Amino acid sequence: METQFITQKIVLGSSSIYRKALLQRLQIPFVTKNPHIDEVALSNESPQETAVRLAEAKARDVARSYPDSLVIGSDQVAVLGDSRLGKPLNHSNAVKQLRAMQGKEVIFHTALCLFNSATGNVQLQTVPYCVKFRQLSDQQIENYLLKEQPYHCAGSAKSEGLGIALIERMSGDDPNALIGLPLIALIDMLTQEGVILF
Repeated sequence: METQFITQKIVLGSSSIYRKALLQRLQIPFVTKNPHIDEVALSNESPQETAVRLAEAKARDVARSYPDSLVIGSDQVAVLGDSRLGKPLNHSNAVKQLRAMQGKEVIFHTALCLFNSATGNVQLQTVPYCVKFRQLSDQQIENYLLKEQPYHCAGSAKSEGLGIALIERMSGDDPNALIGLPLIALIDMLTQEGVILF
């Protein structure tokens, strides 16, 4: 089978170093651009609906600067019971999150959008990933946060780093979704747009 060259620019609509590192695993050329959107959830919107809406909004916002491109948008909403877990942004909030999550299961809903800005074609998918956290002492929480400082991660833990030690078990279709970019779904979407990786 003859390899098809990528003719459209691929753009990752994100400022996340973690999403950028994940996309680099596919060994395709791409550029990044930070989207500028309001990420506040709407009233009566489910976590999945929020994630999907924001993923598409990010892709469409970035696409305005790239009119003939394949633009990737992604968003993640973490849920503990009936509560959403945002980015803690500081030590105090991270302590509260980890105390609330310890011994419990958190579902991370990661939405993915691939927007072809040349044709207007939109592909959307949500990939859930479940994480059961260990029972943790206050000292363990303090020690972890001081070492890794995951204040810009929903759920206050980096599973790709030391945060894996906080986790009892994980389940889902794509572990990359937990980090923020579901690569398995993305490969399928890129294939639909004629992008062949190898």
